[in-house]
Amino acid sequence: MTGIQKIVYWLSAIFFRFLALLPLRWLRSVGRLIGRLFFLIDKRHRNITIENLTHVFGREKNSAVIRNIACKVFENLMQIPFEMTLIPKLQRKDLGSIIKVEGLHHLQAACQKKRGVLCLSAHVGNWELIPAVLSLLEYPPAMIVRPLDFKPLDILVSKLRTWHGGSIIPKQSSMRKVLKSLKQGKLVGILLDQHAGGRDGKIVDYFGRPACTNKGLALLALKTEAPIVPMFLVRNDAHYKMWCAPEVFLIRTGDKTRDVEANTQLCTKIIESVVRQYPDQWLWVHRRWKTGTCQP
Repeated sequence: MTGIQKIVYWLSAIFFRFLALLPLRWLRSVGRLIGRLFFLIDKRHRNITIENLTHVFGREKNSAVIRNIACKVFENLMQIPFEMTLIPKLQRKDLGSIIKVEGLHHLQAACQKKRGVLCLSAHVGNWELIPAVLSLLEYPPAMIVRPLDFKPLDILVSKLRTWHGGSIIPKQSSMRKVLKSLKQGKLVGILLDQHAGGRDGKIVDYFGRPACTNKGLALLALKTEAPIVPMFLVRNDAHYKMWCAPEVFLIRTGDKTRDVEANTQLCTKIIESVVRQYPDQWLWVHRRWKTGTCQP
């Protein structure tokens, strides 16, 4: 980092520690307030969110309801960085009170196969808390992430993501490290709900529309036979709920191209079912349906 970047980093770290002293309910309230403010002033992302929601729910919800959901989407996003102040204070005993964990036996069963585990998730609720929860449960994950453009913030966020254990795998040229992690029996976390351009993507159906989706998860699962376990963490009133779903049983026909597409579709439908249940907690501000093809 440059000298200025170091100063920004330490100022950000000090500010974060100050926020960590405040009650979580206050921080959530501030996050919701900032979210509502951004909803009013960020016309571009507001329009993207409303457009996406209308395409999906336009036949079953009126414009007022869709606008209200869109506002809550912004509230959800702005709460996330404030809620991340919880990570350094989080302890094993908090799992059951602050964060209720369900379906852990599905993850345990997958780990017993000794092939590593591919953790399927999405930008739902506060996904940034999942690595901390898994690490406290003694399942520290290796997370595939795209480094943030602003270096001081990237370092700060990376420290929080690995505070209780686990590691970061940069998204670009990640395959070798992912294969090594699986061979060591580790968990590898993959978010599969963003547009994937170029050769990395496969067109699958997402909410009735063609969406270019990263095919890496399906390729890895078919190649390594590592089990896929879906897991999500959402806001549930004043608390959180995280759950692990049953292992995804892959489609294997012997045709690699078709199997990759079919299993990418299968995983995408799992995400869709969660987003339908929690539409106000998903990343609708993202141009998920950027094109009908897998162009960059």
